Amino acid sequence: MLLNSPTDDCEFTGKEGRLYVVATPIGNQDDITLRALKTLARVDLVAAEDTRHTGRFLSFHKIKTRLISYHEHNEKERTPELIDRLKKGATIALVSNAGTPTVSDPGYRLVREAINHDIKVIPIPGASAVVAALSVSGLPTDSFVFVGFPAKKKGKRLTQLKELVSEQRTIVFYESPKRISGFLDEIMQIMGDRNAILCRELTKLHEEFVRGVLSEIVFDLKNRPSIKGECTLLLTGCEGHERISIATIRNEIENEMKTSGFKLTDLSKKVAKKYGIPSRRVYDEALRIKSKR
Repeated sequence: MLLNSPTDDCEFTGKEGRLYVVATPIGNQDDITLRALKTLARVDLVAAEDTRHTGRFLSFHKIKTRLISYHEHNEKERTPELIDRLKKGATIALVSNAGTPTVSDPGYRLVREAINHDIKVIPIPGASAVVAALSVSGLPTDSFVFVGFPAKKKGKRLTQLKELVSEQRTIVFYESPKRISGFLDEIMQIMGDRNAILCRELTKLHEEFVRGVLSEIVFDLKNRPSIKGECTLLLTGCEGHERISIATIRNEIENEMKTSGFKLTDLSKKVAKKYGIPSRRVYDEALRIKSKR
């Protein structure tokens, strides 16, 4: 694919307001494009999730553009103000604390309103934790589902997981270090012991990748004094899970045989629903176990 010549000079001429959605580093300060730096230096205003955080970043790159706060707690009130500036011809760069704005970060409301007012919205692509994690995961990347942060309320969170049980594509979550261990337990309870990778502190000094089935990752984390850094978690879809977890399914069948009075057909349906696999496969496995007994 042929690359276009740089258009930055003409982008900043004229009286038309423009909103630039600028991706910033997720850790390493050097993960920023030349175009992003040029844009941040030339716009009239930078709308930042945390002005102190972004101020330090701009200072590191010797950029002196004026900052204004724009985060989840003030975006409803601040959006009309920024739209008014854009309509009057201002150029504004929207940034989050890390990565690409609007992707599990504030910014959606401003982008939507800019589009509704026929204001040009220009992406300045760059770092993204979900793409970085996928690229080194070793899991299928031709198609994936990005969930972002799971719901904070347990009931809603468990419902989310149940809806994903039969999903065949690679599944990607963000989660905080304080909640990750409990969340992994919930995933195993509903979706089974799937193959996964936990990416922690991406692009930072203590970057880490913990690979294996979920039970192995949980065991690793529970033997640590603490867990630090934002986490990106990737799981195999149910098709990949079916290939790697037959031992887990056998254990589940044997436990159900010991503790419940279900008929094999009912037992098979229960286990199949939990692991997102065909009930016939579970039934055939249950017959084998029963015949050995």
